[in-house]
Amino acid sequence: MSEDVTYVGSGRSIDIELGGQEVITIDLDNLDPNPEDVLDLLKEGQCRVSVWTKLAGEYWRRGYLAAAERIAHSAIESLQANGTTASSPPIYALLANIQIAHAQKAPKLVLSEAREDKLTNVRPKEEYYREAAQYLNTGERAAAEGGEGVGGTLAFLTRGIQQLATRSMDDAMRSFEGVLAEKPTNVVALLGKARILYARRSYPQALKLFQQVLQLNPHCIPDPRIGIGLCLWAMDYKSKAKAAWQRSLEVNPTDWPAQLLLGLESINASKTENLSEQDRAQAFLAGTKFIEKAFNANQKSAAAANALCELFLRKGSYKRALKLAERTIQFADTLTLLTEGNLRAARVLHAEGSLKEATKYYTTATDGQPKHVLGAIGMAQMQIQNDEIAAAIHTLDLLLQPPNPQRSVEAMVMLASLRAHPRPGVSSSDYAQEKAKARELFDRAIKTLEQDDSRTSNGHIPQHTASYINDDLDMHIEIARLWQEESLDRTTRALKEALRLSEANEQVDPRLLNNMGALQHMEGNLAEARALYEESLTKAASLGPDGEGMSTSMLYNLARVYEDSGDITMAKEAYDKLLARHPEYVDAKVRQAQMLADLNQSNEAHDLLKQAMASQNNNLNLRAFYTYFLIQSNFPKPAKDFVFATLKDHDKHDVYSLCAAGWIQYHQSRESRDPSPKGLEERRRGFQRSAEFYDKALLLDPLCAFAAQGLAIVTAEDALGSFGGGPATSGGDDPQKRMRNARDALDIFAKIRESLNDGSVYLNMGHCYYARDEFDRAIESYETASVRFYSGHNVSVLLCLCRTWYAKASKDQSFVAMSTALKYAQKALHLQPSDKAILYNIAMVQQKAAELLFGLSPSKRTLKDLEWAILQAGHAQRLFASLAADSGSVVPYSRDIADQRRKYGESMLRRGDEHLATQKEFEAEAQAKLVAARLRRQMEKEKLEAIEQERVEEHRRQAEKLAEERRKAREQAQEWTREVQMESDEERERKSKRAARKVKVEGESGDEGAEPKKKKRSGGKLKKAIDQDVDNEQLFSDDEVDSKPAKKRVPKKRVVRDDEDQDAVGGPRKKQYKSKEILSDTDDEEMS
Repeated sequence: MSEDVTYVGSGRSIDIELGGQEVITIDLDNLDPNPEDVLDLLKEGQCRVSVWTKLAGEYWRRGYLAAAERIAHSAIESLQANGTTASSPPIYALLANIQIAHAQKAPKLVLSEAREDKLTNVRPKEEYYREAAQYLNTGERAAAEGGEGVGGTLAFLTRGIQQLATRSMDDAMRSFEGVLAEKPTNVVALLGKARILYARRSYPQALKLFQQVLQLNPHCIPDPRIGIGLCLWAMDYKSKAKAAWQRSLEVNPTDWPAQLLLGLESINASKTENLSEQDRAQAFLAGTKFIEKAFNANQKSAAAANALCELFLRKGSYKRALKLAERTIQFADTLTLLTEGNLRAARVLHAEGSLKEATKYYTTATDGQPKHVLGAIGMAQMQIQNDEIAAAIHTLDLLLQPPNPQRSVEAMVMLASLRAHPRPGVSSSDYAQEKAKARELFDRAIKTLEQDDSRTSNGHIPQHTASYINDDLDMHIEIARLWQEESLDRTTRALKEALRLSEANEQVDPRLLNNMGALQHMEGNLAEARALYEESLTKAASLGPDGEGMSTSMLYNLARVYEDSGDITMAKEAYDKLLARHPEYVDAKVRQAQMLADLNQSNEAHDLLKQAMASQNNNLNLRAFYTYFLIQSNFPKPAKDFVFATLKDHDKHDVYSLCAAGWIQYHQSRESRDPSPKGLEERRRGFQRSAEFYDKALLLDPLCAFAAQGLAIVTAEDALGSFGGGPATSGGDDPQKRMRNARDALDIFAKIRESLNDGSVYLNMGHCYYARDEFDRAIESYETASVRFYSGHNVSVLLCLCRTWYAKASKDQSFVAMSTALKYAQKALHLQPSDKAILYNIAMVQQKAAELLFGLSPSKRTLKDLEWAILQAGHAQRLFASLAADSGSVVPYSRDIADQRRKYGESMLRRGDEHLATQKEFEAEAQAKLVAARLRRQMEKEKLEAIEQERVEEHRRQAEKLAEERRKAREQAQEWTREVQMESDEERERKSKRAARKVKVEGESGDEGAEPKKKKRSGGKLKKAIDQDVDNEQLFSDDEVDSKPAKKRVPKKRVVRDDEDQDAVGGPRKKQYKSKEILSDTDDEEMS
């Protein structure tokens, strides 16, 4: 029994031998879809396992998966019947792979409540995977029982594929690694490992493996080019990824993954704002076609269904979109796809109005991925629809807060908007915290948008999100509303942005212009505010009846800016026009009354306020202004009665009325001059009630700066102590208590200054510093109040400055400070020429200035200042005389004291001439001393100059002498140089002659016995060495030398001197020479 697979021509076949004689050939290219006949042949021929698997594989390859499974089961039956189950593991592996193939087309779950994509009589993936695992385990047991060993490449690969399909990544990696350890080029194992690495986001390593698979098998299915493109896309090589997918589509035109990926790439490209509108439309259309082809090729693909669902959702085809969303949910094999399917189903149902079902899908999506931005936003929208604002805030908070906070501008803006609006059950303090969080969220969102804009300017692709959120008009208006009580600058910026967007849409909202005008008005930019108010009125008038309600407040604001600009006529016309339209508009009447009061027309102003009160008696703002009017008009009794009536009959918790009552009580008690015990008790009780009013106001409004300032004044002046009629303390304790009270009040005023930008705060701080004798800091506070808030025209502040400089001058004995005090008093008199108290103060300062200078020593004053002070003191005398003789019934000073000051001035001025004479004498002496000192200094200067000149002259002479000596030394050195040069020339001449003589001598000594000619030399000294040489020469005669046998020996060196041609006695003698075989250099040296 044998079977062979043969190939005939281009076809393929299997030969099955039956009974040893008959051979049946099965053509693999023309298989019958019904395998029953083939199964009978295979069973009868008892074929080997390889034939069963080959035939089943062919059926599977042709799409007959059920037939392949039937063949595999028949193979198991046949092997069991033949008792050859030990060879069945490949069949079980085949069955496992078939189950995995079934699972790829099976749903992950079945929606029991699906509306469009209803599935019946289908098995979920898990069942197939479970059966695949069972087949693999059965195959391993069969191999173990047959003694063939457990494992093998096929078993490992099948097990790895099953584990990969069930997301057991670690186990699958071990299975594939086991195969690759034996066969490093196994394509299936390489693909499996690459997929695992991709899932773990190890894109470079996965890319390398996909490329290796492509090199090993360019026609591999599944195409590794898909994986290559996915890795490149994840590594941000988008163009290369697209090229890989396009190549995959060229190689496999019917392969749906490449079509799907290219479709998604085209859809993403259509969102690029850098492309033209036509290019974007073409890219979108091409992407749509690719996705449709991919879905038609594999309608069980959750990824293709998900992508196509989004397209139908955008078109508004909700029914088809819902079907595709349900298909995505049922066939999704990853959490991401499952979440996307639930979200798209929720969006479809949300758009259709099925909020309950949409909420269910949103809940499922957020349960699976709580940090999914779209899911959290959709869930929050459902909660808002169900009026569950707190739940919506919680949902968005979870999205934006750690761990893993999401960077979603839409969620930030949405959460900020939810926090910005009040909710039932939220206290005022909690709401303030919510508004602060809303401001922070808006800031984060705007900062994120700015970062996106900067990235766009640096070459990145612009994001559509940033553009449409930046263009959200309502967001900027909401930001302005949040900051209007915290920062006018931030409010202005937000409104400007909203106005810019409104103008860009060519639909400018008049309310925006009005609000911008109000901000400019508050900043003091009256011209800009006026232009904006007028423009808003024009825009409102163009809206017809809808703009009538807007124009009321705009016209009122315009009248206010006219009033603040000093254009009283225009303001009055605007108020009259407003009141003609709306006579009940009491705010306009209030402003008209204020204008009349400023013109000293108090009666007319009072009549207008009475009219307003008659129409709106319960208006607390109107009652507050009426209280202010009565106090300013110096009607303390009616003001007190009106305030108490407000507290009693209208609102006992009205903060303004409580502060006004406290102020009235305080001033009434402060001005009380009744020294009787009853009067003192009434005064103390008035101060106490004033403090109680302020304290109650602070309980109702802890941030009320006016109430805090009232309590600070009470503290500073010790109104509840000795100042208020309490028991007096000992003399030593009173200054300390005054200092302590002033210090406590200063602490309060410092806090008030942070919230109340008013000159009264700095004025009160100056009072406290004055009470503590800190005159410099008091002057600083008064100056700030006068310059910053009152433009130097507030008489009270100027008099406080005069008083402080006067006290400083008295303390420091400073005439300059006293002059400054006089200057401020004169400024106050210029503003109020009829105020006699100021005249008295001027006279006092002038007299005190003269008294101060009289008390100073002549060295600390000048004649000019003294003359000016005496002149001013004379003017003070005339003022005191005039004030003392004033016949008015009530004067703000004591006539007796004025007369006493006049008399004191007369006695003081009598010593004026004496002080002048003393000062003149002192200054004359000082001038004489100064002149003498100048003369001495001049003489000393001339003397020093003469000494310096003599020193310079001496230096010059020494320099000349030194130069002469150096000249002579140079001349002598030159002379010595010339002499040395001459001697050197003579020596060279002698050496040259001596060298010439030596050459001549050597030329004549050819034979050893030849005698040279004698040469006489006159003069010269004899040295000891010469005598020794002569003696040595006489030891041997010429005969002895000649008689010796000739033999070769090293010649001795001998020094020959010219001096030797004369003996010691000076007689001539014959000089002998010994011939030498070699003349050494020493001879030359000695000769030279």
